[in-house]
Amino acid sequence: MALEPDPTPSPSPPVPDLGSLPRAEFGFPGPLRDRLVAAILDGSKTSTTGLVADYEHEGEPLPEAGRREVVVDSREFPVAVIEVTEVRVVPLAEVDLAHAVDEGEGDTSVAEWRAGHERFWHGAQMRAALDDPGFTVDDATPVVLERFRVVTVLPATGR
Repeated sequence: MALEPDPTPSPSPPVPDLGSLPRAEFGFPGPLRDRLVAAILDGSKTSTTGLVADYEHEGEPLPEAGRREVVVDSREFPVAVIEVTEVRVVPLAEVDLAHAVDEGEGDTSVAEWRAGHERFWHGAQMRAALDDPGFTVDDATPVVLERFRVVTVLPATGR
């Protein structure tokens, strides 16, 4: 005897209380953030890199494994909840290929990854965000390497 499929839809996973979670903003609003968010949602982006100087300037603590954050898109809409699974602080020169590839931006070498990140970090928006028009990075610049996993993809309401 064949079983009939259950016509009742499966319940959606509960949406966490987004107001209690810190925001995860990848890049600045615009095309770069849109690409990074899409890569998170399709699973190709599972790591990210930040500057210790940026955390210090904002007065924010460094992320810790187990922390959950709500990812926002360029229009500030919440799109997913991620959980940090690993955090390392290393000099820029010690970023490894696995981390660079897992950022999901298509880089196939650390040199390619670094060139793209230096363009971003040396850009006018980043320098303005740091209140330092001459900000630059070098091999010794401390960076925060984060790995994360998507916990929940949020409903596309309002998008």
